Amino acid sequence: GDSVVQTEGQVLLSEGDSLVVNCSYESTQYPSLFWYVQYPGEGPQLLLKAMKDNDKESNKGFEATYRKETTSFHLKKDSVQESDSAVYFCALSDTVTGTAGEAEHKL
Repeated sequence: GDSVVQTEGQVLLSEGDSLVVNCSYESTQYPSLFWYVQYPGEGPQLLLKAMKDNDKESNKGFEATYRKETTSFHLKKDSVQESDSAVYFCALSDTVTGTAGEAEHKL
């Protein structure tokens, strides 16, 4: 079935450090890819969404590029702030079958 595999565990960074959270996926179709962020005490909210190969999306200093060849959608930020402390979820949605998968990563 469809699934995503994400950088595991908690990452400790200092302000100004760069961040990369890896996200790779397996799908028999051509899924849409998403990053969600969940700040302490809040529900998950959409951070980035990519619908097709080579889509490069950015929001709040974060960016990710849909790479179909490497089945990846890695989340990057050049300089993290204390306010970026949150749980980050990588997810996919298969528009053909309607299945979905997700993984989470805490920053």
